[in-house]
Amino acid sequence: MKILLITETFLPSTDGVVTRLTNSIRYFIKAGHQVQIIAPDLGVYEFEGAKVIGVKARRLFFYRSKLFAFPTPKVKKMIRDFDPDVMHVVNPALIGAAGIYYGKRLNYPLLASFHTQVPKYADYYHLSIFKGLLWWYFRKLHNNADLNLCTSQVVHKELVEQNFKNLHVWKRGVDTSLFHPRNFHKKMRETLSGGHTDKKLLLYVGRLAPEKEIEKIKHVLEASSEFVLAIVGDGPHRSSLERHFAGTNTVFTGFLHGQALAEAYASSDVFVFPSTTETLGLVITEAMASGLPIVAAKSGPTCEQISDGQTGLLYDPNRKEDFTTTILQFEDETLRKRLAKRAREEIAEMGWDEQSKQVLNFYLQLAGKKNNSYQVSKKQNK
Repeated sequence: MKILLITETFLPSTDGVVTRLTNSIRYFIKAGHQVQIIAPDLGVYEFEGAKVIGVKARRLFFYRSKLFAFPTPKVKKMIRDFDPDVMHVVNPALIGAAGIYYGKRLNYPLLASFHTQVPKYADYYHLSIFKGLLWWYFRKLHNNADLNLCTSQVVHKELVEQNFKNLHVWKRGVDTSLFHPRNFHKKMRETLSGGHTDKKLLLYVGRLAPEKEIEKIKHVLEASSEFVLAIVGDGPHRSSLERHFAGTNTVFTGFLHGQALAEAYASSDVFVFPSTTETLGLVITEAMASGLPIVAAKSGPTCEQISDGQTGLLYDPNRKEDFTTTILQFEDETLRKRLAKRAREEIAEMGWDEQSKQVLNFYLQLAGKKNNSYQVSKKQNK
């Protein structure tokens, strides 16, 4: 089967969407399928034998740290040239909108996946007035697909309420071999803790953006001298955060990848995740696999992943001091160790194959169910 992926983000970018995609692509190729990717041109033109077609990328004025590819008629030719059996548009917004439009117009089997709560982000970028318009836009894109995926039951419920159609939940996955407690590394702990290896090391991993609410963690450092903080990642909010955390025991590392990232998780004590706008939060799963207890906001997606008091602690985002109070419970080392052990046990048997197999089955269903009518339509459109 020929699978065409059109995505708003791909390598060398690092986020949960890219991690999910790259692991899925490996699975598809290993299963004998042909894969091609259309993505913003970031200098990567091949991945694991799959061709990556780059589309000229530009910066948005309100989000300067990332490059985006805008809709272009060239996508129509790219689709026709590859002539896929199924198309998957990942997080359609800009270049993905062209994928939806031309995929529908050329009558190819079409799947779309929803990964980012862009309408909710509007509040953090002083664009709340556009929230209704954003929901309309994404609903229109997704409802042109034959099938839609989202990454949690709670997001599924919200999208149904927003009148998105043909929705299914895409299973979670994580590399439990890479992310493992055995990757503890003394030098990494020294680096992340700024030399304060006797302190409890809090870890944040992810994009540095306003909607992540990372500023909250400073209150913990001010409330107790037992904690230090490492912030792994980068993004448009980094310089503001560096100013905010000035004078505290906080280390900014920028992005870490592969073994270095695995060591960062395993060498820390508690994973902190203040955000309330996530559709899943893959970093939570990576942290649990690494044997870290989690502190996260009590929200739908986090409740699906974290058992409060068992694998982590959930704080009430509507109570001003609850985030700090919740983290301070980890001054009790017995509690931290108990939750850390349970977190790893909870995730130990997970991998990437199940979620990759799930989406591949959706591809096969779409391609098989509509094969005859699509072949006729494609000939008429050529």
